[in-house]
Amino acid sequence: MRRFKEISFTTFQFSIGVFQDPNLAPMADSREFQTYSAVFCFLLLSFHSANSESFIGVNYGQVADNLPPPEATAKLLQSTSIEKVRMYGADPAIIKALANTGIGIVIGAANGDIPALASDPNFAGNWVNSNVLAFYPASKIIIVTVGNEVVTLTDQTLAAQLVPAMQNVQNALNAASLGGKIKVSTVHSMAVLSQSEPPSGGAFGYGDMMKGLLQFLSTNGAPLMINPYPFFAYRDDPRPETKAFCLFQTNAGRMDANTGIKYMNMWDAQLDAIYSALKSSGFKDVEIVVAETGWPYKGDSNEVGTTLENAIAYNGNLINHLRSKVGTPLMPGKSVDTYIFALYDEDLKPGPASERSFGLFKPDLSATYDVGLAKSTQTPAPTSSTPAPTPATPAPATSPKNPAPVNPAPTTPVATPVNPAPLTPTINQVPSPVIAAGVPATATSSRRRPSPLIILAMVLASTLLGLHEHEHRHEHDTKLFRSSIEGINSIVAK
Repeated sequence: MRRFKEISFTTFQFSIGVFQDPNLAPMADSREFQTYSAVFCFLLLSFHSANSESFIGVNYGQVADNLPPPEATAKLLQSTSIEKVRMYGADPAIIKALANTGIGIVIGAANGDIPALASDPNFAGNWVNSNVLAFYPASKIIIVTVGNEVVTLTDQTLAAQLVPAMQNVQNALNAASLGGKIKVSTVHSMAVLSQSEPPSGGAFGYGDMMKGLLQFLSTNGAPLMINPYPFFAYRDDPRPETKAFCLFQTNAGRMDANTGIKYMNMWDAQLDAIYSALKSSGFKDVEIVVAETGWPYKGDSNEVGTTLENAIAYNGNLINHLRSKVGTPLMPGKSVDTYIFALYDEDLKPGPASERSFGLFKPDLSATYDVGLAKSTQTPAPTSSTPAPTPATPAPATSPKNPAPVNPAPTTPVATPVNPAPLTPTINQVPSPVIAAGVPATATSSRRRPSPLIILAMVLASTLLGLHEHEHRHEHDTKLFRSSIEGINSIVAK
């Protein structure tokens, strides 16, 4: 893979050099060279699109006393297909270590900073200067999150200050001419939904507060960020059919009677519930990003589902689902920006053992288990075999409430009633307060911006094709060229 990229880039440089070197100009005018260059550009475009995995991210928590140095972590990340990292604060050592790696960085302002950010534009400006401008663009900061699960907290005074705080951060970024490059958002639990069953009936709660927040996101082209955990759905309803539904394994499916769509996993159901809520609110243009999702590989003896096998199944099948780019029934063909929880175990976290057992990697940088993230392998993780479950009602999941300021962990979810299983599996029996507060809300950008490489390839290919047609005007050659491009593109797509 790396060798192919090196050859491609060298060939690309040569192509550009031909146009710049007067001694080679006649070659550039030749029909053969123009055709070759255009074919190469389309190959480059197709190759880049097929191999980009910018939708896979990871949460980098720091509630631990045994973590490796940030520089070692940066090298580890570069050896994987993980292309984005979400931090719970703005640790300068980590931001600096990720400089010039190309890895996208999400930094966060703590809940405790919200009052000052909301009331004092100068405080917001200083925060941006210290945590963004001091490192950007060498460090690829892409999102600033203001607070964590603030809307669903009992402190509604703080919640009322959220959008003003976000606006002041946005204003500070705008003043630095970064408003269109770095987005400002906040992170929610799935409890922001007042209804999630069926997925087509998803709706937000929290009235005007949520509407104001969605309006801010829409106006500024920022994503809605959600913390879904199917793990909690299974924990609260530990039936075999619920487990299979949450782990992307074989199951009977759950029907949305409104649309006639049968959902085969909790992930798709949750995402479509969020999408439906956005659509019904008039904000379907707002993309969805999963800020956290994961599964613990061990726990206390009284914890349900906390096994290595389940962690491998969930994270591995989730990654395969994202890589397939199949999307969800209501959002087909869309890859999703998803930040897996977590990069490392955090041994200082309070609570049950599962809270300290989400790490994909160990402090010595070895993998806790393999889900195909290494660049050298990227092999689909095996799906654990599970017998087809008996039809049952979708279990409403619950939403994890995370401690706000530094590194909110998936903690105790909001309680949600569990419905008795009917004879036929459906998702629309009872409008649950949160259709699975632990479901992965993923839809990443259907409006993902093309990279500069893609834009350059498209422009060059288009220009070369135009020259070819203008200079020679051989209709037969043009048709043959285009059909060749289509054939090559289809081969690359496979």
